[in-house]
Amino acid sequence: MNEEAEESQEVLKGEEQVDEQQEEEQQQEMQQAGKQGEEEEMQQQEDIQSEEVQQGEEELQNEEEQVQQQEKEQEEELGTEEMLEEEEVQQEEDVQTEEHQQTVEVQQLDEEEMQQKQNEVQQSEVVEQEGEEEEVQQSEQEQREEKQQVEELQHTEEAQDFVDAVEQNHNNQVLIRLRGMLKGVLEQMDRGVVDLQELRRNLELAAAMLDAVYTDETRRLLDTEDELSDLQAESVPSEVRDWLACTFSRKMGVAKRRPEEKPRFRSIVHAVQAGIFVERMYRRTSNMAGLTYPPTALTALKEVDQWSFDVFSFHEATGDHALKFLVYDLLTRYDLINRFRIPVQALVQFVEALENGYSKHRNPYHNLIHAADVTQTAHFLMLHTGLMHWLSELEILAMVFAAAIHDFEHTGTTNNFHIHTRSEVAILYNDRSVLENHHVSAAYRLMAEEDMNILVNLNKDDWRELRSLVIEMVMSTDMSCHFQQIKTMRNALTQTHGSVLP
Repeated sequence: MNEEAEESQEVLKGEEQVDEQQEEEQQQEMQQAGKQGEEEEMQQQEDIQSEEVQQGEEELQNEEEQVQQQEKEQEEELGTEEMLEEEEVQQEEDVQTEEHQQTVEVQQLDEEEMQQKQNEVQQSEVVEQEGEEEEVQQSEQEQREEKQQVEELQHTEEAQDFVDAVEQNHNNQVLIRLRGMLKGVLEQMDRGVVDLQELRRNLELAAAMLDAVYTDETRRLLDTEDELSDLQAESVPSEVRDWLACTFSRKMGVAKRRPEEKPRFRSIVHAVQAGIFVERMYRRTSNMAGLTYPPTALTALKEVDQWSFDVFSFHEATGDHALKFLVYDLLTRYDLINRFRIPVQALVQFVEALENGYSKHRNPYHNLIHAADVTQTAHFLMLHTGLMHWLSELEILAMVFAAAIHDFEHTGTTNNFHIHTRSEVAILYNDRSVLENHHVSAAYRLMAEEDMNILVNLNKDDWRELRSLVIEMVMSTDMSCHFQQIKTMRNALTQTHGSVLP
């Protein structure tokens, strides 16, 4: 029993030992497993830490790359801004250089114009000196001839001699001497130097001679049946007919004379003779004033009252002086030269200066042809609308004058161009109707010269009213005011029609 007990105890001990060993082994295995787990955990933690480090490094790299990109972008932006600034600076420099070049060109043009003016003044002085010398020589020669004529022909004695010669049927000698005397007068007029007293004496002598001839042929010339048959239309020069028609039958706005005030002639032949003589005198005086109407210009002027008036053909017919001849013709037709005592020589010089101003900038549109066209259009509207019967003579003068000067010295550029380029005229007139102000001002500056002052004989009231009208009309050509003008006119017409309706 004891042995069994001992054996059982030993077995139990052995089992306990085995169990202990197994437990120890299990513990060792668990320890090893724990170590391995710890190692694995450590490895995982290390792996995680390494991954985090790598991610941090990658993030740092990304951040660095982003910073670099931002820096590049900033550099590019700065570069573009610098380039833009450089381009703007370059553009400003280019504009400044262009403006400088323009100012230099303008100065050169001004210098050239001044040089041309000086040359013209010198040439004119030389021509004037030569002309004065020639005039002195001619006047001396004419004085000698006049003295000879006075010595040969005493006024009353010569008239009586001619009357006696006519009574003795010496008409041929009378006419020959009359022709010689008239030729002498015409030669004096051609030279431009005429003694008015001597001219008057010669005309009186010629009248006495014609009266003497007339007495011998009274019956034939006073025969009413033969009066028209003796006078053939072909025998009257076309220049005489055109001039008489243009001078005496085409004036506008003038009250007609009463029949008893009209000059009377004793025959048609005398009327034609008088017309020829007056035409020759008119042509001589016109030549002295600088006006000689070419035949083609007279033909073109026959259409001046029509809308179809060809201003280009008229410009060519007048030798490229359409404005000068048209203004002179219209002022003559309206009898404004006589009404306001406009000096003819001053008028011619003034309009020639206008033509030079219109040609100053070589403007292809706003030139003297355009000014002549507008002036003729103003005449057409006044004539065919009956407006001329409602306007005073001063208002008609203002209309023609304003039309003639309304684009004087036009630069060929717009008001906006002058304003944006800050030109001298824009600065002068404060950006308001720049060109229109210049047209009026420059034209009136011309009349500050004594030899071009066509308004010298106007009284103060007429001068101020004319200037006010001219300024208002030229200012109204500013196209920026066009639509407002149309609106004002429409409102006025609407109010007029509304007041007429019941």
